[in-house]
Amino acid sequence: MKIKSLYICVDDMQRAIKFYTKFFEKSPIKNDSVYSVFDIDGFRFGLFAYKEMNEVHTFGSNCLPSIEVDNIEILKRKTKNLEICFPLTKIEKNYVVEFIDSEGNHIELTAPIKGSD
Repeated sequence: MKIKSLYICVDDMQRAIKFYTKFFEKSPIKNDSVYSVFDIDGFRFGLFAYKEMNEVHTFGSNCLPSIEVDNIEILKRKTKNLEICFPLTKIEKNYVVEFIDSEGNHIELTAPIKGSD
């Protein structure tokens, strides 16, 4: 088995694209009013405009995408101006923080602790 993608629900596709374009520092490979996609080193991170398909969704921490960056400096830079819902914490061999995206989804960001290999 291999997981190659996930999607999160968004209320406002253009606002979400703007948020994740800035966060990932890249443009989506697919920009659509219902489903847009960012390619993150071969992993497809999708944005789904559920209202366009008349679906119901509850935002929050029911699914927690976890994104890894190379080091604590990048982690701090990426979360500098974001709403934090779980503070920066050392957990085993990683630094972990959670933030709330532009659509109300909780997203985890991790970075390895140097020298913990």
